[in-house]
Amino acid sequence: MTRPAPPADLAPIDRLLAIMARLRDPEDGCPWDLEQTFATIAPYTVEEAYEVADAIERNDLGDLKDELGDLLLQVVFHSRMAEEQGDFAFDDVARAINDKMIRRHPHVFGDETYASLAHQKQGWEQLKAAEREGKADGQPAGLLTDVPVGLPGLTRAVKLSKRAATVGFVWPTVQDVVHKLHEEVGEMLAEVEAGDLDKVREELGDVLFVVANLARTLDIDPEDAIRYTNAKFVRRFQYVEARLAERGKTPDQSDLAEMDSLWDEAKAAERG
Repeated sequence: MTRPAPPADLAPIDRLLAIMARLRDPEDGCPWDLEQTFATIAPYTVEEAYEVADAIERNDLGDLKDELGDLLLQVVFHSRMAEEQGDFAFDDVARAINDKMIRRHPHVFGDETYASLAHQKQGWEQLKAAEREGKADGQPAGLLTDVPVGLPGLTRAVKLSKRAATVGFVWPTVQDVVHKLHEEVGEMLAEVEAGDLDKVREELGDVLFVVANLARTLDIDPEDAIRYTNAKFVRRFQYVEARLAERGKTPDQSDLAEMDSLWDEAKAAERG
């Protein structure tokens, strides 16, 4: 027997919660939704966050609305599974973030005053440090303990180095970071010459970690920078493909010299 969808006159968030409860109903829910766990849903949660970022990058606000809905569904999905096993529910999630935002903004919801944005950021980090201590159950809280392992590599590198910088473990200037980058590239190239791929991987990781530090020092999001460059690469390579097609060719029928020349044309056209 077909059961009707939750009524449309419910508040939108209440209807979404009811829809998810129905999908997870052991009697007549959706088989796919019923077999999911936190672990199996986690990759979709990450993917939806990236799709939100992509819509922002394209300045497509209609798509952003849809993608934010997809991301919200992920929060509801995880909350429902936690509720089913008696841990917490969606209201607890909302309550926790409400409390956190009020706690972390004493200059808005309290009597705290900050002399500058830098002072405010310092206060924010102090509040977060106090929260980490509170989660440690009386045990010493390591400075880097709660930086999520599942973050994209460059993003985690930025967060690790930013956290370390709060206690002075940081290269003082951009020039110092660039000097270290040259040093790490040299060490990587030495391992390339030696032919030890395990060492090459390790040294390449060191190069990328310093690049992430350089991005942090310049106040640039490295993931945002690489997304921009990826889009630029796609755009220019598509130009190369289009010009080759006009000559009756595909890339595999061309050579590096011809494609490189067309690549330079694409760069010049963009500058123009």
